[in-house]
Amino acid sequence: MTKGVVGVLVCLTVLLQYRIGLSDDGVREAYRLRQAVAQQTSTNAELTRRNDQLAAEVADLKSGMTAIEERARSELGMIAAGESFYQVVPKVVVAVPASVAPPAKTTVATRTAQR
Repeated sequence: MTKGVVGVLVCLTVLLQYRIGLSDDGVREAYRLRQAVAQQTSTNAELTRRNDQLAAEVADLKSGMTAIEERARSELGMIAAGESFYQVVPKVVVAVPASVAPPAKTTVATRTAQR
């Protein structure tokens, strides 16, 4: 009789261990969910940082002309009245051995503001 009870208890223990360790609802699933939560948390932190930067940029654009001027200069290449724009364009050098090739020169192009 005790051998039968021990056998049943061993079978139940093995069955429960299987469910904990190897089934879809067990330890592996909990580990996978922890990894997914950690990855989502880092993604959320990155997106929050980006949203904060965009909100600061919007507030900057709404508050004054300095940010608008900076954008116009950097993205649109605009210049203010009375300013001169200088662009340095490097000369294209053909692949020639250093002992034969002269040093590269740069050219300067000038553009003035017109209204």
